[in-house]
Amino acid sequence: MAADFERLKHQKNFIGGQWVDAVGGGTIEVVNPATLHSIGHVPDGGNQDAKNAVDAAADAFDSFRHSGVTHRVNLLRDLHAALMDNQADLARLLVEEQGKPMAEAKGEIANSAAYTLWFAEEARRAYGETIPSPWPDRRISVITQPVGVIAAITPWNFPSAMLARKIAPAIAVGCTAVCKPSELTPFSGLAWAALCEDVGVPAGVVNVVTGDSSAIGKVWSADERVRKMTFTGSTRVGKILLQQGAETVKKMSMELGGNAPFLVFDDADIDKAIEAGMAAKYRNAGQTCVCTNRFYVQSGIYDAFVDKLVAASEALTAGNNLEGTHDQGPLINEGALEKVSDLVQDARKKGGDIKTGGARMDGDGIFYQPTVVANATQDMRIAREEVFGPVAPVFKFETEAEAISMANDTDFGLAAYFCTSDLGRSVRVAEALDYGLVGINEGVIATPEAPFGGFKQSGLGREGSRHGLDEYLERKYICTGGLGL
Repeated sequence: MAADFERLKHQKNFIGGQWVDAVGGGTIEVVNPATLHSIGHVPDGGNQDAKNAVDAAADAFDSFRHSGVTHRVNLLRDLHAALMDNQADLARLLVEEQGKPMAEAKGEIANSAAYTLWFAEEARRAYGETIPSPWPDRRISVITQPVGVIAAITPWNFPSAMLARKIAPAIAVGCTAVCKPSELTPFSGLAWAALCEDVGVPAGVVNVVTGDSSAIGKVWSADERVRKMTFTGSTRVGKILLQQGAETVKKMSMELGGNAPFLVFDDADIDKAIEAGMAAKYRNAGQTCVCTNRFYVQSGIYDAFVDKLVAASEALTAGNNLEGTHDQGPLINEGALEKVSDLVQDARKKGGDIKTGGARMDGDGIFYQPTVVANATQDMRIAREEVFGPVAPVFKFETEAEAISMANDTDFGLAAYFCTSDLGRSVRVAEALDYGLVGINEGVIATPEAPFGGFKQSGLGREGSRHGLDEYLERKYICTGGLGL
């Protein structure tokens, strides 16, 4: 077991099928946020490392784009099997570098495998079309072709699943990839390179570089050979990449920040709403872009909902998930904890009632107590800023129209949730919410079969579903004349 785990835990970059150090020789220390202990070092790559990766991907693209679909499907099926065969070790790697509960870590690996299998199946359906011609002696057809070298930049909170959503569709259609995992959780990204090597993905098709995010992103944005960038992360960084990529008019996919509302109407089943709300709020210690950021509860059930939410939150356990089974892990670093603390203090100063939690947990690691803030108001920072932590502010509303207005009062539009037993309301509210994903009476809704992506400043493009494959394709119109008809 230990040997298999260490085999997946690489501390070098993967470029052109070779494991290499950073050109400059520097390294970055990786720390377990649950223990604050070092778990290893990865290369501190920069400009030249980023260029070397593009060189390898561009060389590989010349041949890989012409590979048969059966070959690519088989590679993805083998990757799916490799992910599941190594699920326990990959999950342990996730827990070690990111801290999430082991059950969630295993779930992330299974989710990565599910996306990989989905795109293996969709690869055979990258269809073109034949269009009826207005000219009797010409024929019109449309074919799909891989966009080219793609650059994938992924976050620390789901370091395996976010790569799966980008690498799998790229391979499916014949693109090659340069990938930059977060320096906070790089080992899961490098493990993807190891699995690609294991299953025989050709050298240069998938390249993984760790290091200076700003430098690497700038090189890839400026390189004309990179025809698409796909980024999951903050809206602030996404805007920078959009600006940089505009110089070479790249195809862009951006899955950016969220500010998810969770609406609970008087007619909802409160116990089911609590169950859905807890799943939507506290998964990964609240560190997901689709986590509930704001609970809006109708006045008739407000007090009862708050009481049940407090009880459920106080029942959660937190700790080092390598040593035990806990409901919650640590925040990723001290900066994250400081932001969460500031948001809670701002809410307290503006009249928020801290019903439970509201402080850092004692002991080692970067843990924050599951926190419920009652009497939340729209003038609090927590109403407009993404929390990314285990804090649940609860706002009160009177009417359906008021709830929709408050829920939509944000620059973001990734995910939203609401609970009701009224069929008509379920249609009205779902259509009125200005979000790319809407869950009705459910708190966890993402799946490979459905498009994942947001409105407004939450991003561009979609991941997963048949629409996710289109993000990696170009459509070419071909008009054939001189047919002598």
